[in-house]
Amino acid sequence: MAETSLLIIYNVLLYIFFSFILIQSAPQSALVTEIPGLTATLPSKHYSGYVTIDQSNGKNLFYYFVESERNPTEDPVVLWLNGGPGCSSFDGFVYEHGPFNFEPAETKGGLPNLHLNPYSWSKVSNIIYLDSPAGVGFSYSKNQTDYRTGDLQTASDTHTFLLKWFELYQEFLSNPFFIAGESYAGVYVPTLAHEVVKGIDAGIKPILNFKGYMVGNGVADEHFDGNALVPFAHGMGLISDDLFEEVNNECRGNYYNPLSETCQSKLAKVDEDLEGLNIYDILEPCYHGTDIKEITTANIKLPSSFRQLGETERPFAVRKRMFGRAWPLRAPVRDGIVPTWPQLLNSNSVPCTDDEVATSWLNDKGVRKAIHAEEESVVGRWDLCTDNIIYNHDAGSMIKYHKNLTSRGYRALIFSGDHDMCVPYTGSEAWTRSIGYKIVDEWRPWTSRGQVAGFTQGYENNLTFLTVKGSGHTVPEYKPKEALDFYSRFLAGKPI
Repeated sequence: MAETSLLIIYNVLLYIFFSFILIQSAPQSALVTEIPGLTATLPSKHYSGYVTIDQSNGKNLFYYFVESERNPTEDPVVLWLNGGPGCSSFDGFVYEHGPFNFEPAETKGGLPNLHLNPYSWSKVSNIIYLDSPAGVGFSYSKNQTDYRTGDLQTASDTHTFLLKWFELYQEFLSNPFFIAGESYAGVYVPTLAHEVVKGIDAGIKPILNFKGYMVGNGVADEHFDGNALVPFAHGMGLISDDLFEEVNNECRGNYYNPLSETCQSKLAKVDEDLEGLNIYDILEPCYHGTDIKEITTANIKLPSSFRQLGETERPFAVRKRMFGRAWPLRAPVRDGIVPTWPQLLNSNSVPCTDDEVATSWLNDKGVRKAIHAEEESVVGRWDLCTDNIIYNHDAGSMIKYHKNLTSRGYRALIFSGDHDMCVPYTGSEAWTRSIGYKIVDEWRPWTSRGQVAGFTQGYENNLTFLTVKGSGHTVPEYKPKEALDFYSRFLAGKPI
């Protein structure tokens, strides 16, 4: 009897010991109770941490979840993805539509000052900011082979994340669910939506209440994106009628893959005319740094404007640097390995750029502890865009994904800042039209606060194309009020 009691006690102690070890080693997800740099009271609950999507490899994706400030039990849940590939979704959190506005520290080495963002998308929705794939931001794997990935694997991994996340937060499972993102997330979003719908069809539990998706200034198709720049530049008055006519005659509408030396020479003249512009927003001036590098990839020379910074007189809503947000000028995403930005530039940063606010905040030990991110010794230094991953574009054109999803009734909003020259609206407008759906809401202005904020065209099957007047590549950063307006209306299923 005594021996049996001792055995029971021993087993209980053993169980407690191993449970403790597992708890210590497993990434944790928990309520965020402190925001270093913020003096105001949080208007809603925040949670953050890791979800292990592959136990055997120790593949862990980091998320930051902001509950809606309005009605979290009923408001939609939105997954936000930044692109790159290789860029952290804290990009959107810090610089675009997150719950805070960040101001540089008053003293060198100090933390940025945080204030509540009146145009945060958490005003009307619950929102998950996810670092994806593993190797990006705070997400990591204990098996380095996981850092070689691509479109299809990333979509599968993110779907696994969602299933596990909704198991952790089952109270949000009945809320309408949407996926949103920008730039290279023009690939992430539709491929993930496809995986989600496949899971719903297969009855994989938990069943997500998926309603639709949004893509901002997103890459979609090699042909349409590659041929978008020249018509955009001409329409904006950046190149002359004569040059536009010459390029058309020599290139015959094929601007991204020139088949003759004459066509190439005319396109070089286009590049020369555009060289001094800020390609992420042609309305913004450029900062001309002293350390300018010649960068070539796939025989495409990047104009120096790619390496310049758009200065602005805005307080901090739009930063000085725009590295990592879209693919280089006249260089559409093609099948195969997609170089990340640091790999393109052979360094971890772009000449003369400054991400001081996000970098200083997210690499602070106190901030990492507060948001339940692993220490630098485990996951490394946080960078806006990483060269940790080798990424393969293996999903092809996104048009087939959009057509499949919208034909099944899922709502889609394709929006574009109309002064972005990196992923010009002309390409997005053209591929949405190419799907062949009947126009049900003819081209018209849409308004925000009584003013024309852009233009929109609605198609059957709930496909909407929308421009944002005067905005650059990252719409919520340049036009936060207008972005919150169309975002709110789209989620609510109201006309924009």
